[in-house]
Amino acid sequence: MKLPLSTRIARRTLAALPAPRYAVSYEPHLPVPMADGVELLADHYYPEPATPQDFPTLLVRSPYGRGFPWAALYGVAFAEQGFHVLLQSSRGTAGSGGVFQLWRDDGPDGQATIAWLRRQAWFDGRLGLVGPSAMAYAQWALAAEPPPELKAMVVHVPLHNPHGFFHRNGVFALEDALIAVTAVATQHLGVRRFLGATLRLARGMKRIVRSESPIETYGQVMGRSPTSLTGAAAHPDPGDGYWQGTDLLSAADGLEVPTLVVSGWSDVALDQALQQYGRLPAGYRSLLIGPWTHTTAFQRGVGKIFGESAAWLRGHLVDPAPPKERIQVALGGTDEWRDLAAWPPAAVPVPWYPHPEGGLMREPPGTNVAAGTVHYNPADPTPSVGGSGLTQKSGIRDNTALEQRNDVLIFTSTPLTAAIEVIGTVAAEILVDPGIGSSSATLFVRLCDVDERGHSWNVCDGITRVVSTDSSSQPAAVTVAMSSTAHRFLPGHRIRIQISGGAHPRFAAAREAFRLEIRPGSAIVLPAA
Repeated sequence: MKLPLSTRIARRTLAALPAPRYAVSYEPHLPVPMADGVELLADHYYPEPATPQDFPTLLVRSPYGRGFPWAALYGVAFAEQGFHVLLQSSRGTAGSGGVFQLWRDDGPDGQATIAWLRRQAWFDGRLGLVGPSAMAYAQWALAAEPPPELKAMVVHVPLHNPHGFFHRNGVFALEDALIAVTAVATQHLGVRRFLGATLRLARGMKRIVRSESPIETYGQVMGRSPTSLTGAAAHPDPGDGYWQGTDLLSAADGLEVPTLVVSGWSDVALDQALQQYGRLPAGYRSLLIGPWTHTTAFQRGVGKIFGESAAWLRGHLVDPAPPKERIQVALGGTDEWRDLAAWPPAAVPVPWYPHPEGGLMREPPGTNVAAGTVHYNPADPTPSVGGSGLTQKSGIRDNTALEQRNDVLIFTSTPLTAAIEVIGTVAAEILVDPGIGSSSATLFVRLCDVDERGHSWNVCDGITRVVSTDSSSQPAAVTVAMSSTAHRFLPGHRIRIQISGGAHPRFAAAREAFRLEIRPGSAIVLPAA
């Protein structure tokens, strides 16, 4: 059957993709029976000519529907390169039967789909998996018990741990949660319904995040609160039975299925992607990290990502000589791509110490004077600027205006006389006074690159909940795990760290006012090459 006009138009917008090798046809709305008798719908894209050829098969399982942009980006684009593509809707979405339960049915339904594939005349026994975000989660669910036909995987901006997406070091990722559940609840209903819901959320976002009960207010603005949102917000403890069986990281342990892991330095799933790569066995993995967010990976990075993905899949499903393991990272502060021998690379942990009066130095301060005090007011929470997230304002942004606020401490080095490269995981070790004054205090720390014009650009950051200590006079040591990065600070630039009580609405605001005195001995630890 001829491709729909909307799909053909969408494919033409993907100018960065390689030229087609084959014309493409498709079979829409194929019913695929599950073990319990429920039928899920799938579209089959396949290369022409009419004379049959041996083409491997790619399976893409989606809770987001089978239309825009997935039909063009995964169905047509990969079929053009010589693959059968089965693009399937998860149960309870886009016409598929059953009830949708996010994170719950991907394993059994994936296995039933493989059983159906084995009965298709065009399936030759060579299977690959590909897809982003929740579609990558579906891959890990299938890889937990990999079928013998599975020969390669490509996980784009991949998730394996739902709790870790919703809760970051004990703090609820409010803005990302609202956007993600809206997309899952509406994108499979079609572009018009999805855009309508997205616009409604955008118009109501300030009201939602500023309310005392954001989840309830979301339901008022949007008409209802999906159980995926209410359940996630109500269960902050990863050990809660609500999350049982949803963390699929163990699927990567010893998985002898060649897997390409793709993420971005501002991807909300970066930490999870690196965990997946780290658990895969050597010889069966490659890593690609670009200068992207979770969503711009398929805008700014589509050509690079698709090219590497198609080469990986072809290399393990078609070509006699598979591609070698490779680690490619974009180096922030430059336009360079860097090949690394290992992740994380060998590095020396170098501490930089905040000093009174706003200095940042390699030497610890020789005084007991506090470096500064963070004041947090829930009536005017410290706003979020850039960083990892799902909004269009995520990514690398100028923090200069944010740093003028009196609730943001900044500590800045002198101009660098030589370039400094920071590649690996960044962490802050902050000593705070024991008298926090709130049981819901949070600590947000960010690394920035200040250019010659004085503009401050975020590099990476982290947040954690600070628990009140006893009446001891000793300062409490708080470790703020920050995301990994690969960044070059150029000569003439300055290294800066921000310390504040939050980043709202990216993270839920603390409900009580508090103060955190930053004590001498606090440091940010940078992995230097």
